[in-house]
Amino acid sequence: MSRVYYRPIAQSDACRPADARPLAGGWTWFNRAERLTRDGGSDLVDIADIPGDILTRLTAPRPPIARLGFDAPRLMGILNVTPDSFSDGGQFNAPEAALAQAHAMAAAGADMIDVGGESTRPGAQPVPAEEEIARTAPVIAAIRAGAQTPISIDTRKAAVAQAAIGAGANLVNDVSGFTYDQALAPWCADAGLPVCVMHAQGDPQTMQENPVYDHVTLDVYDFLSDRINALVSQGIDPAQIIVDPGIGFGKTQAHNLTLLSQLSLFHGLGCAVLLGASRKKFIGTIGAAPDPAARMPGSVAVALAGIAQGVQIVRVHDVAATRSAIAVWRAATAGRV
Repeated sequence: MSRVYYRPIAQSDACRPADARPLAGGWTWFNRAERLTRDGGSDLVDIADIPGDILTRLTAPRPPIARLGFDAPRLMGILNVTPDSFSDGGQFNAPEAALAQAHAMAAAGADMIDVGGESTRPGAQPVPAEEEIARTAPVIAAIRAGAQTPISIDTRKAAVAQAAIGAGANLVNDVSGFTYDQALAPWCADAGLPVCVMHAQGDPQTMQENPVYDHVTLDVYDFLSDRINALVSQGIDPAQIIVDPGIGFGKTQAHNLTLLSQLSLFHGLGCAVLLGASRKKFIGTIGAAPDPAARMPGSVAVALAGIAQGVQIVRVHDVAATRSAIAVWRAATAGRV
């Protein structure tokens, strides 16, 4: 028998039916869901028809992670201390520039700063751990010396994560879904760290050559489900896991758009959901903005689309613009500030 999946139809209207339930304890609600199967089956069902264990995962409030509660959308500001990231490579790889950018993002409303020292753009080459540590650890230490903003380290490598946590980082964000370095997950478990697990098909060198899926949303969901189980089996607290469907990582434009339209499905994993689509190529293609630096409007639009489906964290370059847009969207949706 084909596995059945339930995608809640997220709503934000102030007029809520009596049977509506909050989605992941957040700012959206639902009382219906799309029931999906891999054989192409799809129908709309009432909330009463959703199995109890799935309904519990869909509705339960997400516990705080790295001191962040999820009663409101949270912003993860991107700080690439690299010479070759696709959007801002070279802008912040000098320590002084990185520190100034971190302070600017925190002042603009970033709830967390995500520091990365290895580009994962399509075609990027791996960076030795020693070089990645030299790029990231001093910047993290400098940020921590002057601010209490939570910091995540964007890395696939245990040695880099260890140096970053020692410098003051709070969370490990692994774009490989903890499949690249087998030492990373057990170390995070021993250290009691929260983690973000992302889906990617292939590695940065090859991921965009010809990505293929049977059903992209269900394939990504199953991968993340399996990775959650693997992480929990290694001792990581399931309440401290964030999931990221990996927009742009081994996905075509069509794959990205399908995932974005069905993001609410991922709440069924029972974890906080992160959306990282800022300034990516498909935004430039659809929005006629070939220069990544000109993709702020499209990136904000995608962030709001995710938040409308209950996504708890959006990872962005343009913190101030996204924070402003969220505030206005929430006020306009609720009819009050």
